[in-house]
Amino acid sequence: MNFKLFPVVLTATVTSIATLFVAAKFQKDFPFMNQEHKMPVNFASYENNVTGKGTPPTDFETAATASVQAVVHIKTQTKARTVVANDPFFDNDFFGNMFGQRQYYIPPQQGSGSGVIVSPDGYIITNYHVISNAEMVTVTFNDRFTTNAKVVAKDASTDIALLKVEQKNLPYMEFGNSDDVRLGQWVLAVGYPLTLDATVTAGIVSAKSRAIGINQSQSASAIESFIQTDAAVNPGNSGGALVNTKGQLIGINSAIASPTGSYAGYSYAIPANIVRKVMNDLMKYGSIQRAFLGIEYPDPKSLTPEKVAQLGLDKNKGVYIAGVREKGGAFNAGLKVGDFISAVNGVAVQTETQLQEQIARYQPGDNVSVTYLRNGKSFNTTVELTNINGTTAIVKPGQINKAILLGATMKPLTDEEKKRYNLRGGVMITDISEGLISRQTNIRKGFVVLTVNGSSVNTPDDIQQQLTAGNTAQLAGFYPGNRGIYYYGIRLNNATDEQ
Repeated sequence: MNFKLFPVVLTATVTSIATLFVAAKFQKDFPFMNQEHKMPVNFASYENNVTGKGTPPTDFETAATASVQAVVHIKTQTKARTVVANDPFFDNDFFGNMFGQRQYYIPPQQGSGSGVIVSPDGYIITNYHVISNAEMVTVTFNDRFTTNAKVVAKDASTDIALLKVEQKNLPYMEFGNSDDVRLGQWVLAVGYPLTLDATVTAGIVSAKSRAIGINQSQSASAIESFIQTDAAVNPGNSGGALVNTKGQLIGINSAIASPTGSYAGYSYAIPANIVRKVMNDLMKYGSIQRAFLGIEYPDPKSLTPEKVAQLGLDKNKGVYIAGVREKGGAFNAGLKVGDFISAVNGVAVQTETQLQEQIARYQPGDNVSVTYLRNGKSFNTTVELTNINGTTAIVKPGQINKAILLGATMKPLTDEEKKRYNLRGGVMITDISEGLISRQTNIRKGFVVLTVNGSSVNTPDDIQQQLTAGNTAQLAGFYPGNRGIYYYGIRLNNATDEQ
């Protein structure tokens, strides 16, 4: 062995051992050294003295126990009756004239739903559609006590009805603030589905300000701004409570989206803030005091991609004004066609349903601050809201101007037009907006109404007088330049804010 190399080998060995020792001791300080990377791991359990390491479980027991005491089972009944066919479309039917009027036998009918006790002296909120045609209403409480209920008043546009029983010191539910409802929060649906006893289901809020078109079948001036949840709701739940985890009423369950008629994933509740306003109106006046801005919305059927781009609906945030009713609140405040309403009293609105929900909280005669966009610039104005008749007076039951609900602008024929068409009278429809005419008929602008229900009309007031006489109307008239008489039938029953 070459002993001359020994010092070199010894030195190299000592140096290598020292290097490994230092590297092992201080490897954290060397980013280029290979290290084992581990994911951070925390315990999944929740501890009261630890914050930020988990979410406490939600307990529904207290809210559910309190809620079922204030939710009732409603049963309705109608008597058997014979009705005579009175279809305005077939008044001149040949077979009807030959064999006489057609009669139909309608057997007794029963229905059921739910309701919520909202005061200790016996006031109960339910849906309009639960009791709309009922001749007898009974209420069964959670303890199985059953009694008759009186229908105090009802409103088709919001699908709300107010009942009264003669019991005292009842358990009742307090209203919560539906504006505080947030997407993803837990809620309970309480009611009597499928004729079962009181049932509680849980879900989350999956959407707000939903419009599904269901109230339009019973009202020409429907308000829809539903809270959408995935809590299981079935037939019989209508009129029941949507409750937050504090046990507060935040909505009245009203509808489900389902291809089968039973629960299929989505349910809809009327927000508590609207319910409370309607309830107070029904208690105080016997009818809802509905406030209107006096604007018209774009017709969804006409909104092609080209039209959307032309109106700027794809670039502006807010609700587009497609029409302004003359002498209405918006007209008097200076709002114009083409403006975009972006806020009401500081609350942002981006859809028609959100705007309707905000306005529905106010009374005719109230002043609201409206923020709007015009030519890309933001402005503010104050609008005095009116009732459906265009005034700020209290609307009593039966005082709804059904001519306004037709959704048409009319004018008497001038002397020159009467001479031209060889007529003694008549009323011309000069414009058509949202209303019964657009929904139920294909009447076009320029149509001249000669008779309503067989009676001659010379002014719009004549039409109003004929409309108040019944639940159906037949408009007969002609189109200038066309031959023949045209007949249009309109259903007026359940079309107004019925009380």
